[in-house]
Formats: sequence, C-alpha cells, structure tokens
Amino acid sequence: MAFLAFEGIDGCGKSTLIAKLQAYLQSKGTSVYLTREPGGTPLAEEIRELIIRRDGEAPNPRAEILLYEAARSQHVEKVIKPQLSEGVWVLSDRFTASSLAFQAGGRGLDEDSITYLNNYAVNGCQPDFNVLLDLTVEGAEKRRQTRTHESGQQPDRFEVEEQDFHNRVRDHYLMQAKESPSHWIVLEARFTPEEIFNNLLTQLRLRSWLD
Repeated sequence: MAFLAFEGIDGCGKSTLIAKLQAYLQSKGTSVYLTREPGGTPLAEEIRELIIRRDGEAPNPRAEILLYEAARSQHVEKVIKPQLSEGVWVLSDRFTASSLAFQAGGRGLDEDSITYLNNYAVNGCQPDFNVLLDLTVEGAEKRRQTRTHESGQQPDRFEVEEQDFHNRVRDHYLMQAKESPSHWIVLEARFTPEEIFNNLLTQLRLRSWLD
C-alpha cells in the first residue's frame, strides 16, 4: 500500500496524472482508491461547497482553514485510514500541504498554527509522498481558460484569485519541497501528460515503490 498526495496550483494537471497512475497500477493488479480534498465523504463534500462557492457569504481566512480541517478529519477517518488498512493505494488530489500553501502562503496565516491544525485533523495519518506538479501561474491560467471553454465549468472562488495569490501559493509549495526533499517528488508540469507520467514512474521506481 501507499498514500500519495498530489499537489500544485489550480490547472497544473493533477487530475490527469492521478488518472494515469490509477490506470497503470490497476493494470498491475494493484487496488487503488482515488479521492480529493476538500471532499471525499458526503459530509466533506458539503463542506467543500461552502469553501469554493462564489455566491453567498465567503468564509474569512481563519474560518476557511477551520472548514478545511473539519473536512480533512472526516476524510481521514472515514476514507483514507480504512482504505490503507485494507492494503489499498490511496491517491489524493490535495492534502495537508495544500493548507500550508494556500492558507499560509496565499492567505498569510500563521504557518505554525496551520501545522498544528493539520496534525490534529489527520491524527497521525501522513502521505508517504507529496507529488508536486510545478507550473508557472501563467501556464496554469491558460489551462484553466481552456478547461472552462471546453467544459463550460466555471472557475471556483480560488481560481479567480489575483495572480499574486497564486504566485505565493506556488512559492510556498516549492519551499515545502525544498525543506523536506525526501518526502516530495517535484515534477515539471510544462511537459506533455505522458512525459510527466513517465517522470513520475521513474521517481517512484528510484524510491523503490514500484518494480
């Protein structure tokens, strides 16, 4: 089993990479569970809507992080821990590193407080690796615009933040990866999806997680 969290700014290509890894692992007979944050359980998905919606009252930054942590605690206890206990690979679109990047880096909240809240919510459950897809804010914005045009899906409350916000988020992700390189796999997201996926497989093999 393994627990991998996929991180990066909005539009970096996480969903595509996760789907490719899922298909690869399943082709090898490995049980895989895909999930996301905020979300992953019925209650956590309801909290997600409160966080990302653009209509209605927006949470202030401290309320925002508390909503995230409530959803995360539910997610860990109801989904992630049970799946890991069954020997399943869990692939999560975002986890605790996102809270540090978005709420400490992006919003400017106290990092030590967020770390404390993260640790309280996960109760010892941590990813084996964080996989960061690093892309410039300009590149991510182009991808988001294409996605909106092709799918009609409207941007959420975070996606419409100013460019400076997304640059702070990206910088904080890179800082986290630099401070703890053994727990991060950093992938250049400017390449094609197939190239990114092959780079991920290479990194997982170097770390002895794949044959």
